[in-house]
Amino acid sequence: MSNTIGAIAAALALTSCVGQPGRDVSSVTHALGAYGIQEYDVPAGAGPHDVAPAPDGTVWYTAQRSGELGNLDPATGTTHHIPLGTGSAPHGVIVGPDGAPWITDGGLNAIVRVDPATEELQVFPLPPERRNANLNTATFDLSGILWFTGQNGVYGRLDPSSGTMDVYDAPLGAGPYGISTTPSGEVYYASLAHSYVGRIDLETAEVTVLDPPTPGQGARRVWPDSQSRIWVSEWNAGQVALYDPATGDWREWRLPGSRPQAYAVFVDGNDLVWLSDWGSNSLTLFDPTSEEFQVFVLPSGSANVRQLLGRPGELWAAESGVNKLVVVRAQAH
Repeated sequence: MSNTIGAIAAALALTSCVGQPGRDVSSVTHALGAYGIQEYDVPAGAGPHDVAPAPDGTVWYTAQRSGELGNLDPATGTTHHIPLGTGSAPHGVIVGPDGAPWITDGGLNAIVRVDPATEELQVFPLPPERRNANLNTATFDLSGILWFTGQNGVYGRLDPSSGTMDVYDAPLGAGPYGISTTPSGEVYYASLAHSYVGRIDLETAEVTVLDPPTPGQGARRVWPDSQSRIWVSEWNAGQVALYDPATGDWREWRLPGSRPQAYAVFVDGNDLVWLSDWGSNSLTLFDPTSEEFQVFVLPSGSANVRQLLGRPGELWAAESGVNKLVVVRAQAH
């Protein structure tokens, strides 16, 4: 998100999103600033799961149900789909250091790179003995190695330059879900089934298990802030947690509402923490400085946002329950 977010006062007049394509546009004011929320339809049957804003201003998304990679142009509202192959069921997508989308495809049991210019596919299948890994999410470390998770009890790494892939058994078995890289270079993942955060040693690939204070909290996704602290969405407990590797300390906060379910987490450029809450059908913003929450109820009911990713001034998500993408924009004045 842009550095103007924290400075926009709630008393300022809102700037609407009129004239931009899409549906269900609304503008909202909160103590942290002024924001606009906009939804975009994607093709019927796509089943959008994860999103990744692209360098050219468009947005990649995984069309899990149709086995395709989608691309939305927010300027026109148009979409374009790229088939990923027979049996494809893509879960996660990120933009790599090369500017290309990289996909964790559970149906193909492979990592897939799509050339954004030619749409040529590079498919990196997992070893035959690692069938049905239920691939989830990927992240690049600072050396350009791609690390990934599989919910059926694995994590692994791929060297894009050589195609070499290593797959490892996760501590305690099933569960590896969200994964991310800190500014200082560490890689962490969350284990949903076993409620821990794993820190991967990038040299040995061994995992250190880190347990949040609440037992069985259901750590689902992780994201670092600018200090390389790790924020965790706790699905079962309806909480957001913070782990500080410098001290080993944990803190947890329960989201607002009677039955919060914190699915995704993303930390923007101002170290504001965004979460998707299935319990309130919202995108929820947490300010670590004031320890206050702001809730943005989504325009569509049962939106089912599973992942969040942003770029300056924008927070993007896929609404898998209603076949739409949604963006929250910081409003300029």
